[in-house]
Amino acid sequence: MPDIGFSRAVSTRTVFTKSLWDQRRSLPAWAVGLVLLVAMYVAIWPSVRDQPSISDFVEQMPKAMRALFAMSGADMSTPVGYVQVELLSFMGPLLLLLYAIATGAAAVAGEEEHRTLDLLLSSPIGRSRIFLEKFAAMAVGIALLGAVTGVALVAEGGLVGMNLPAGNVAGTMVHLSLLALVYGTLAATLGALTGHTVISRAVPAVAAVLAYVVNGLGPIVSWLEPWQKFSPFYQYAGHDPLRNGLSAPAVLVSLGTVAVLVAIALPGFRRRDVAG
Repeated sequence: MPDIGFSRAVSTRTVFTKSLWDQRRSLPAWAVGLVLLVAMYVAIWPSVRDQPSISDFVEQMPKAMRALFAMSGADMSTPVGYVQVELLSFMGPLLLLLYAIATGAAAVAGEEEHRTLDLLLSSPIGRSRIFLEKFAAMAVGIALLGAVTGVALVAEGGLVGMNLPAGNVAGTMVHLSLLALVYGTLAATLGALTGHTVISRAVPAVAAVLAYVVNGLGPIVSWLEPWQKFSPFYQYAGHDPLRNGLSAPAVLVSLGTVAVLVAIALPGFRRRDVAG
């Protein structure tokens, strides 16, 4: 029989607030981890700033390595170039993608795996609303982590003279959050369509790695170049947001991708037989 208390809790608090409540420990832990990560890079900055030869080191890297792990034209002797190479080219996207994919996979497939989805569906809430509210909770979590990272960069960086343009940092965090949202939505969509957590985690992870490689190697590998602009990583970093600020076209492409994925997930979830 359905758990009446569970159903009442869902209907009174909504799936959205319950999903956020379920992250009451993990989400703050992620935020603290990102603040500490930024603090580590900020603490290293003064020693890097005093070593102009560090930029020569980047230039001496193999071309493929430089394309993958160092943003184009990044000068590590400047705050912008240093943050681009050390945080924004790899580690920052990696951490937000890990959070987004794990959260997206847990939205439906995780509930089904733990045998709680049937209880959720027994509440007076439609499947579309369940998916959308879980999606909204994921989006809020991603936005929070992006905001925390941006605030930490500006506030902590200012303590050691690593002054970054606050507006451009904000724009960069919007693009970083949208990158994570694309893959988190892909994970949630696959979970809604299949009910399998392994699929909903593995496919977005592999897709993200491939898209990262395509974006990084596109400028130096001729047969990859036509595909580069289809990579979500290109929408994230292709226009260099830390130098140039927010790109409206890139934002629209990312939001359009998310909207298409949600539009695929809703009818698929409504029609699918859910394992009991």
